[in-house]
Amino acid sequence: MSELVHYETGGPEGAVATITLDSPDNRNALSRQLVTELLGHLERAGEDDAVRAVLLQATGSVFCSGADLSEASTVPMEEGARGIVEVQRRILALPKPVVTRLQGAVRAGGTGIVAASDLVVAADRATFALTEVKLGLAPAVISLTVLPRMTSRAAALTCLGGEVFGAEEAQAYGLVTRVVPADDLDTAVDEQLASLVTGAPQGLRETKALLTRDLLAGIEEHADSVVAQSARLFGSDEAREAMTTFLSRKR
Repeated sequence: MSELVHYETGGPEGAVATITLDSPDNRNALSRQLVTELLGHLERAGEDDAVRAVLLQATGSVFCSGADLSEASTVPMEEGARGIVEVQRRILALPKPVVTRLQGAVRAGGTGIVAASDLVVAADRATFALTEVKLGLAPAVISLTVLPRMTSRAAALTCLGGEVFGAEEAQAYGLVTRVVPADDLDTAVDEQLASLVTGAPQGLRETKALLTRDLLAGIEEHADSVVAQSARLFGSDEAREAMTTFLSRKR
């Protein structure tokens, strides 16, 4: 199988590890292969002493469309749900700051990656939607990072409504750090990374641990329950019918 996630280092003395989701055919959905490769590259970045910051980005017009519904509609979701939990946990636990570059749409489970990231720079054309409710599901596993980042009113509006919202709204809700014109996205990301790599490794590691402590504690406490909830909902007749209908419209 072709690689779906790429890894490279660059910047001064290899201080920046760039991880790129590259599965545009399914809108960078969180398939088992993509999740496995992403976890491996995050681990690699964490173990590289030269790396001081990580850039997470994607190819195509969609950053991440969430769970791979073609997989979820045919196999039990527990494994997939645990994988998405582990992606969030590993981003949070990584001893280096993670900057996520959003060039386009973020949907459902992809929002968990965004929420787990330390800094998020988005193009003004990027859009977001927590669409689970439309399919008889709930944003169960990504609630571990998304709900702590957002205000309670914003969470209720976006999770219950499932409607699309823009980058500036995402910034106001607490999901995005900075919004810039699409033409300025790379410059803004480079500026952010250049600032981060001036930090001493110990300072970055210890400061990030303080910032992510509560989120990691929440994952430890609630991971099993939200995985079980996600598996139950994905396996329900209501959700399977909705996913089958959704997938048939995409063909």
